[in-house]
This record gives sequence, C-alpha cells and structure tokens, in this order.
Amino acid sequence: MSDSKASQNEALTESVFSKARLSRDPRFDGRFFVGVKTTGIFCRPICPARLPKEDNVTYYELAAQAMADGYRPCFRCRPDSAPSSAAWKGVGATVGRALSLLSSLPTERVGDIATRLGISERYLNKLVVNAVGMGPKNFQNMQRTLFAKQLIQQTHLSMTDIATTAGYQSLRQLQRAVEQFCATTPSKLRKKEPATQKVITLFLSYRPPYNWPYVREFLAARAISGMEVVSDNSYGRYFSCGESIGYFNAVHNEARHGFELHIDMPDLRNLHKTIENIKLLLDLHADPLLIEESLKQAGLPDNALTAGLRLPSAWSVFESGCRAIVGQQVSVKAAIGQVTLLVHQLGKKGAVSDNYNTNSTAYYCFPTPEAVAGNNLAFLRMPQARKEAVRQFACLFLNDKVPNHKEILAIKGVGPWTLDYLKMRGERNPDVYLEGDLIVRKMAQRYPVEPAQAAPWRSYLTLQLWQLSNQQKEV
Repeated sequence: MSDSKASQNEALTESVFSKARLSRDPRFDGRFFVGVKTTGIFCRPICPARLPKEDNVTYYELAAQAMADGYRPCFRCRPDSAPSSAAWKGVGATVGRALSLLSSLPTERVGDIATRLGISERYLNKLVVNAVGMGPKNFQNMQRTLFAKQLIQQTHLSMTDIATTAGYQSLRQLQRAVEQFCATTPSKLRKKEPATQKVITLFLSYRPPYNWPYVREFLAARAISGMEVVSDNSYGRYFSCGESIGYFNAVHNEARHGFELHIDMPDLRNLHKTIENIKLLLDLHADPLLIEESLKQAGLPDNALTAGLRLPSAWSVFESGCRAIVGQQVSVKAAIGQVTLLVHQLGKKGAVSDNYNTNSTAYYCFPTPEAVAGNNLAFLRMPQARKEAVRQFACLFLNDKVPNHKEILAIKGVGPWTLDYLKMRGERNPDVYLEGDLIVRKMAQRYPVEPAQAAPWRSYLTLQLWQLSNQQKEV
C-alpha cells in the first residue's frame, strides 16, 4: 500500500472515531479508546466527562496501546471494563490468536506461546510489534494490570487474593505494576473497605443492542435442571472448579448495557479464565453493527433481521459435542432430557446452598470426559450406536487432549452437521453456516441468501434463519 493511500485510510478511521466519540453512542464502546493530551488520561468513547477538543485527543484501537504511550486509565469510565476491541479482527489469524493467548491468565511464557502457534519467538515479537506497537511481554503485562485494576475497583477481594489471581508473585509486584501503568497505587484505586467473603461481583459490558429475550429463550430451552438456572433477567450455572464446584449468576442490566456478574468459586487461580468463558458464553464481544451489515449483504431484508442477535455458546467444546451427538435426529426437548440424565448420573454432585437460586434438591457440574468414557451409558434412552459415539467422543478428550476436527469426524455416527454445531457453539466460531440443517435450508429458500456474503459472521446468519423459522411458527 502506498504512503498516500495509508494516510488516507488513517484519516478516514480518525474521522469515524471522531464522529463516534462526539455521539457517545454505546455501540462503539470498546472499539476504540480516546487519549486526552491535556490530562494524560485515556477513556472509553462513552465516558461521561466533558468532551475535549478534537486537537487534544489521540485515538487507539487497544487500551494497551494508550498505556504504552503513557496515558493512564480514566477512573470514571474505567477502560478496563469496556467490551473487547474489534481491532484484532484486522491483524490476521496468527496475530489474533497470539493476542488472545497473551491476554490469558495465568500467563504463559512468550516462548511457549510462540511454540503453540508454530512460529519462532523472534517472529512472534515482530508480528505483535507490527500489529499493536509493543512487544508481547509488555502487552502481556498491561493486560494483567488492567485485570488487576478491575478486581481492585469492582470487588471486595483482598489485595493478596488479587495479586495471586492476576498472576503476581507478591503484593509488591502488584503495586509496581499499578504504579507503572496506572500512575497510582492499589490503595488509591480502592475506595471501599475489603470484605472477607469470596463472592465476587463484577460488571461485564457489551455493545448494544443486545437481544436478551432471544438469548434467554435460547438458553432456557437447553437448560439442564440442577446445573443451569434461567430467570427472566438472569442466567446462572454450576461449573467445575478444580476439585470443587463454582457457581455464577449473570443478571442482565439493559440500562447499563451489560451484566452484573456474581461468582462464587473457592479456587481463584482460574478466575480470569472463568470470566472470559462467561463473556464468550453470553457473546459479549460481538459487534452488532458489523454483524447486521454482513447479514444485509447476504440478502436478508431489514425487516427480517433480529436486532442485537447473539450467539449463546456452550461452556466447553466437550460439553457442546456431547449435546450435539445426543441431540441428533431428535427434538431439542428430547435431547435436553437425555443430556440431563447424563449430567445427573455422571456429573459431580453437591448439596444445595441457600445462596443459590435453584429449585433443585442438588446441583451438578457437567461430567468429565473420564466419567463419560468409562461408563456404558446404559441409562440413556437412545440407540446403542449413538451411546458408543458419545463414549468415543469422550475418549478423544482424555488426559486434557483437544482433538482435531478430523478425529471427531472419524467417529461413526458423527457427521458434518454435528461437527459444524460443535464449531459454532463449542469453539465459538462466528463463521459457521449450517448448510446441512433442514430448517436453514428451508428458510434459505424463502429468503434467498448468499452465505458467502455474510462472512465472517455466517454463524449469525444460521441463527437468524432459525429465528425467522420460530417467528413463522408463532404467526
């Protein structure tokens, strides 16, 4: 690309950012950040503070980029609480995967991440520097600091627990990181007295619109009694937490464009991973503006679109695969009945606490691959061939192995539809068009679409066609 062309594109981007900043439209929240030169602070575009002059601002696609330039996070809008930036989509699959791994906690060595990506550490460093303007280690440190800042300001966890959860070896390390990247101290960030309880409360933002009624109904129709709890305004579930059982409840707050998240888990080492999993389960990273535009390009008219459509996912790839195989050739209701049997027979079981909102006499976690692979599944009411397919699928996940798609398809009774469903809900792949689905084919005939034009959001095209079928039945 020529220098003049690159300058033109940069100017165009800044013009779009400027309009979005002045509008304070929450749909742009997290897509970029605003550095204010006169204060040395960077903000989200929805910050309630007085708008600075255009000459006094600099735009960034990632919070870490603003921090690398010496800006500190705003204490009013808290950039660490914004939905994830959409900037990663434009930097290539390898870099996008790298940034995701670098953002994970507990942190991995940069060299190990490079090995997982199949590239050298030197090349990884070059890719990340070119994409976000800083080295992998510095990016990693900033992400860890932003997570620690979020815990300090939003939870009652002790500073010691926060340091451990964010991967710091000591309180002194935590203090140095906050001073370096936030220009303040942990004690000044916290304006409330710490509590002794371990129930964690955070607020998770999304870009509106968010169609909570659609998500709620989708999850409610597939909820496992004793494991998942769906109410008019919330979704909760039990999950495995090491040797113990954790629980979370996400309460929708439409006015604030997000969810009030309550987590009770005895082992905090995987707190960051759990929070990120909940964000993905509720599809909080989605950008509704980009998705709607892609569905229109595929041929769907405006009046056929469901505003704020989201892709509710399963808790794990293993869980989604079990659900998909058990649900082959039966209704959703019948499938959930069988999956519930699987959970109640083989899942980890606990006694109900009064703190949990459930009508069940016990609560359960989804069973482990070891539990499923080691059982004959005689209690399931389905053909023996399908039971064997579930067991073989579980065997692929033994010893924490993550099978590839070829291994999954090699299981007798597992076809392309099952694999695509697993990719869509288990792997959270936004670009899966379930062409072999009967309802999708039927609705695609009624609403002639070109699936390729919906890329990279073809999973949402699948969901939209399902939703149109449901609306048709209601009429």
